[in-house]
Amino acid sequence: MNFLDRGATVAPATYNRWLIPPAALAIHLSIGQVYAFSVFKIPMIDRFEASHTAIAIIFSLAIVMLGLSAAFGGKWMERHGPRKAMALSAVCWVSGFLIGAAGVQLNQLWIVYLGYGVIGGIGLGIGYISPVSTLIKWFPDRPGLATGLAIMGFGGGALLASPLTVSLLGRFGDTQAEAIVPTMLTLAAIYAVLMTAGAIAIRVPPEGWKPEGWEPKPSSAKSMQSTANVRVSAAVRTPQFYLLWIVLFTNVTAGIGILEQASPMIQDFFGSVDAATAAGFVGLLSLANMGGRFVWSTVSDKLGRKPIYIMYLGVGSLLYLVLASVGGSAVALFVVTCFLIVSFYGGGFATIPAYLKDLFGTLEVGAIHGRLLTAWSAAGIAGPLLVNGIADMLQARGVTGADLYRPSLFVMTCILLVGLTCNLLVRPVAEKYHDIPEQGPATQDEPTTELETAHS
Repeated sequence: MNFLDRGATVAPATYNRWLIPPAALAIHLSIGQVYAFSVFKIPMIDRFEASHTAIAIIFSLAIVMLGLSAAFGGKWMERHGPRKAMALSAVCWVSGFLIGAAGVQLNQLWIVYLGYGVIGGIGLGIGYISPVSTLIKWFPDRPGLATGLAIMGFGGGALLASPLTVSLLGRFGDTQAEAIVPTMLTLAAIYAVLMTAGAIAIRVPPEGWKPEGWEPKPSSAKSMQSTANVRVSAAVRTPQFYLLWIVLFTNVTAGIGILEQASPMIQDFFGSVDAATAAGFVGLLSLANMGGRFVWSTVSDKLGRKPIYIMYLGVGSLLYLVLASVGGSAVALFVVTCFLIVSFYGGGFATIPAYLKDLFGTLEVGAIHGRLLTAWSAAGIAGPLLVNGIADMLQARGVTGADLYRPSLFVMTCILLVGLTCNLLVRPVAEKYHDIPEQGPATQDEPTTELETAHS
């Protein structure tokens, strides 16, 4: 078990840091399958003879547990290191598939809730945050690029898992409902290998390591980047933490507004669009989600985190306004607008760890990131309820076509403006929250009064 300890993962000073992103990708590509869970939806409805809502609860449970486990497991991960966290994530995620398969075999839906939803969801949360703080410590000169590389894998995981799952469901059994169990077992085996490889390969930099030739820029009163560190217990008492919580919540809620209804929306906006074209549109949005996580987070290293969120939220609100007002005038305008909105959604996920690093330092950034991801859990519930609730209400009144979606698009515009306001209010963290390393006892050459002055 010593192999899993943090001390066993410390790399030599000459270690090639570019070996770390593939280890992170192995984890995120695996847990990114959760965004492809909808492929199981119809087969499970047939298998259990259940409603859409009853099966959708599985995904909702997984996302809620992602946020909760990330929040409560972040500090544990910082203390025990990324390898032990990745190993725990692998055990929970793979167990989620195995227990879920058992629930399907026994025709007990509650076992699937427990397996994929609860236990698998814990694996999601721990796996999501486990490589992020490590990447930031290896790439202090380019934190946006580093976190974008890993979190891009979370979006790419669904892009790979969706066709793979469809293929497996068609290969095993006469019907997709009969093929669920062998498909879940096969996926469990694949992810067990990938995640184990990632855990073995991960390393943390030695104490005091920094890239050759790189020196941190001195912080100023107006700078959003600080060389100081803030512990998670102090970070959650700062206004910056709660402003960023709202920023992430609004960005995710608005992104879900497109992703949740992408296929029916384009068909209702343009009656000539068939189901196959709509499916291709959904695939294009998956590419936007994945690409935005890497491209925009990398751009943030040049522009800065606060300006890039002004783009996500400010330009994003304008794009929602365009979509609601004139988005139905041309298919090309509709597709391009949605593509940019979803790329901002993905970019927001990938940029937030670097934003936290700028404000709170690297000491416990993984734990702080975990606490902030509760905003994702909240948005994962609020977003679908909001857009579907508005659509259901209007449909009950006899509203059809594009008019079903325009009110929710205007609501999303307002939500993004709230996030934009909160982002504009973010300022550097006050020095009273900074972590001050303990000083040794005073000596004759260093009077106590000078030490006290230095502490203040």
